[in-house]
Amino acid sequence: MSLIQSPKALYIHIPFCTNKCHYCDFTSYVLKGQPVDQYLDALEQEMRRTAGVLPPERIDTVFVGGGTPTVLTPVQMARFLSDVRRHFPLAPDAEFTMEANPGTTDIEKLAAMKEGGVNRISFGVQSFDNGLLERIGRIHNVDDVYRSLENARSVGFSNLSIDLMFGLPGQTLELLAESVRRALALELPHYSIYSLKVEENTLFHKLYERNELPLPPEEEEFNMYILLMDMMKANGYAHYEISNFAKPGFESRHNSTYWRNESYYGLGAGAHGYANRVRHVNLKGITPYIEAAAAGLPRLETFEVPEEEAMEDFMMVGLRLLEGVPASRFAEQFGGRRLEDKFGAVIDKLTKDGLLEKAQKDENTIYKLTDKGVLLGNEVFGAFIG
Repeated sequence: MSLIQSPKALYIHIPFCTNKCHYCDFTSYVLKGQPVDQYLDALEQEMRRTAGVLPPERIDTVFVGGGTPTVLTPVQMARFLSDVRRHFPLAPDAEFTMEANPGTTDIEKLAAMKEGGVNRISFGVQSFDNGLLERIGRIHNVDDVYRSLENARSVGFSNLSIDLMFGLPGQTLELLAESVRRALALELPHYSIYSLKVEENTLFHKLYERNELPLPPEEEEFNMYILLMDMMKANGYAHYEISNFAKPGFESRHNSTYWRNESYYGLGAGAHGYANRVRHVNLKGITPYIEAAAAGLPRLETFEVPEEEAMEDFMMVGLRLLEGVPASRFAEQFGGRRLEDKFGAVIDKLTKDGLLEKAQKDENTIYKLTDKGVLLGNEVFGAFIG
């Protein structure tokens, strides 16, 4: 059994939003009337208890997600970030990301974020078309995007990323191309571009069930993905993960923790954590979370991940990275086991189908997606399950 290791990555969830987007199934609640300060008290209690149970040695990456963490007031923001630094020792070069919604980041709030240690902001832009933004339930407009980025730069933030979406209702190839063009004109170091997934418990799912959601045909969505890959590549961005593009050195270090199947702390309502082959999920509701955090760790469930399942997870998330999966990392995580002994037959079949390829790097064998495999990623990932 390997030694107990402290995670070097920390995820914290702030579940408040100005409104609920039509496609969102994350743990998030409309801000109005919520006990935000009590939530931050509970979060501080969870930080303290977590650091007591599994003491952090050094935190290399922090990611604050939501909801919309930037709905906190500057005072709440400063207090929250001070709590993080008190309980978790950040490495001098730690990557500290916070998600933000355009229109929720004035100069005072951004200054509190910078002062509190945040050095990377990920803006949920989704589209540069006001009609589309309205259709998917976003309350910002395109002007808010430009203003928010200008504010962030004026306060001294340079490591900025934006999220875009494709496959949206009523979206065409032309609309997507225009959004990507406008995004690229901003010359940011990082872009995340996701396809819409219609999740249960969302307004879009209800509309989909009633056949009232005009999604682009599958072939059109496929062409959208090819278009955006071509545009990003032509502008010098490395396609380093299925949905992510970056200038060299600006890849998301925090998300790479997930893709490499490494441990991370997960704090806040509805947050997931993973350490030493044990996963936990926190309670979702605000009041249940606050009450539980006063008494102990606010867990909904905690379960050990069987080795078999951990190996499958390792391949499924690892192959999302276009650099591929090194056999040596598999051996490190699974007590010297050979990747080929476990998944040889699956790898052979996927290689024969032209979806995977084998490469050598510094005497290390690496398995990675081919160009065709990138387009059929879900088929590849699914092949490693059970």
